[in-house]
Amino acid sequence: MKGYFITFEGPDGSGKTTISTLVQKRLAEMGYDAIYTREPGGIDIAEQIRDVILNPKNINMDAKTEALLYAASRRQHLVEKVLPAIQEGKIVICDRFVDSSLVYQGYARHLGIEDVYNINMFAIEGHFPDATIFLNLDYDEGLKRIETRTFKDRLDLETNTFHSEVAKGYQIVLQKYKHRMNVIDASKPIDEVVEEALAIVMEIINHAAE
Repeated sequence: MKGYFITFEGPDGSGKTTISTLVQKRLAEMGYDAIYTREPGGIDIAEQIRDVILNPKNINMDAKTEALLYAASRRQHLVEKVLPAIQEGKIVICDRFVDSSLVYQGYARHLGIEDVYNINMFAIEGHFPDATIFLNLDYDEGLKRIETRTFKDRLDLETNTFHSEVAKGYQIVLQKYKHRMNVIDASKPIDEVVEEALAIVMEIINHAAE
């Protein structure tokens, strides 16, 4: 079986981690060789970089430093975990990928989407996802969900203005890569969102098998 690389994107509070892990679990139950992973992180070196990026104490982190750390984490994760899994015929379900950097650092941090794209092209060498599932959620609802978290990382603690910029940035990226974007209303009950996401994944697999 051909391997697949499917990413989940969306603003903070949209339920990416919950939905992506449940989709991976459902695929495994159906007999597919599917793994869940996340960014930043997924493997030891990248998880160490994640700790630096998201540590609430690192409030003085420069925007370009942040973008470069994300790209470094992404590179290690890609070559050590994602690409080998795809080559083994696995379905890789990944919580965030390049789109997040384009939005958070490129747009919300005002570094420029194209500049952040170029940094990441050096890191990923053109290895984009087969498809991306975007969990669309109203900005205000996302903030409400973040507020309920017992632990808030450095990005969770950003200003409302920053989170508003993230929401705007995602709409730009959605248009830029609409050929691989699959949008789901993340305000629906979790079970419904999981079923929609799973249906998208199965359509991709079945279409490739034809």
